[in-house]
Amino acid sequence: MKKKVISAILVAAMMTGCLTACGADGGAKGKQTVSIFVFGNDQEQAIYTDMFKAFEEANNCTVEAQMCIKDDYNTTLTGMMTAKDLPDVFYMGPEAVSQYVANGYAMEITPVLDELGLSTDDLPQDILASYSIDGKLYGLPHDASVFAYAYNKDLFDAEGIPYPDPNKPYTYEEFVEICQKFTKDTDGDGEIDQWGMGAANPFMFYQYVWSNGASFLSDDYKTVTIDTPEFKDALQKYVDLTLKYGVTPTVEQDASLGVYQRWLAGQEAFYACGTWDVAAFMDKEVFPYEWDLCGYPTLSTGISTTWCGTVGYAVNASTKNKDLATKLAYFMSADPDGNRTLSGITTGASIQLPNLISMANGEFKDAIADGSLPFPNNTEVFFNYLNGSDGYAGKFMESTYTPNGEWIDIFFNSLDTVKNGSVTVDDYIAQMQPQMQEALDNAWESVQ
Repeated sequence: MKKKVISAILVAAMMTGCLTACGADGGAKGKQTVSIFVFGNDQEQAIYTDMFKAFEEANNCTVEAQMCIKDDYNTTLTGMMTAKDLPDVFYMGPEAVSQYVANGYAMEITPVLDELGLSTDDLPQDILASYSIDGKLYGLPHDASVFAYAYNKDLFDAEGIPYPDPNKPYTYEEFVEICQKFTKDTDGDGEIDQWGMGAANPFMFYQYVWSNGASFLSDDYKTVTIDTPEFKDALQKYVDLTLKYGVTPTVEQDASLGVYQRWLAGQEAFYACGTWDVAAFMDKEVFPYEWDLCGYPTLSTGISTTWCGTVGYAVNASTKNKDLATKLAYFMSADPDGNRTLSGITTGASIQLPNLISMANGEFKDAIADGSLPFPNNTEVFFNYLNGSDGYAGKFMESTYTPNGEWIDIFFNSLDTVKNGSVTVDDYIAQMQPQMQEALDNAWESVQ
């Protein structure tokens, strides 16, 4: 019943943009109030709500929380900034740190953390550094996430195909061959209704670029490099999955039912899985199939490569209660009990890996091993990507290192014209490169 109630609330939230969930006492007289704005799916929002209640009880305060789905977040946050009505705590990606600090939105939090005796020593220091400028810390990581590959074990069983070896990812050619075996008309109506994979462009194209030794930008992040032979080859191999081999739904079919929805419906053998997706995919009401993790196919480098990401908690530079706001950001990022909740150690529903290194290598893996935390068997795939081990590599998207991501949006906004055969790879690159370069130049000029 609780799940159905939450789902109904979220449907209404999607229709109106965001959901406001004020503290249980409604801001009782005499209690301090702290506000926060976050995004998340059904499972994430339910867990965040419980965490906010725990924080209220521990700090005798009221948390005014606003939550929405990820697609609505940036638009809503920009509106808040324009109206000068930011909450005390909000999300900030590494790519936004310079801009938010320059515009007076994000507060330096190191002095407050020191005053409160709150340590960041057990957090991943490379992730923490992405929220720093000149040694000054302006954010705490919400997570260190990674986008691994998931496969539907039930479909493999039905075809009698051995499961992917997590220690040896498929080559591109092997992957195509496997996907062709899954792509078929299962109900005999003459239409393909099951595919080897789903291909959501912004989530699954980087893997082909990086594994082929290519990149979107030069090493100094100032030049768009999509016109290299390695990049063009990666793009051709990616679109060939749809145009040449037909192992993904067509652009038109994806428009009628999205890639994610087809995965949930059991129509695709492979789909990308973020660390935040685990709780949903382990929920039989959401995904009624057996599944596990594997690596993305490899191209010329022989390394299975995917993107790692992070979003952090910033404290509003204009907050009237910097101590309580910083405490809340820290609780959501680095508090041991908070990490146990988010990672599923205490709840059995994981929406992220622990931020605390000692916990990730200890309690978290122990909970998976003893069965108290439902998790895919091949857990190490996540850690191999994060740690760059055993033929795996993880990278931040290049937009992480630029003042904004408008330049990369230009590439993905029209990529379907290549996937549907309207534009060739060479012509698309020729069209996009100068537009992307102009947008990137503008981005860098905006912070000079």
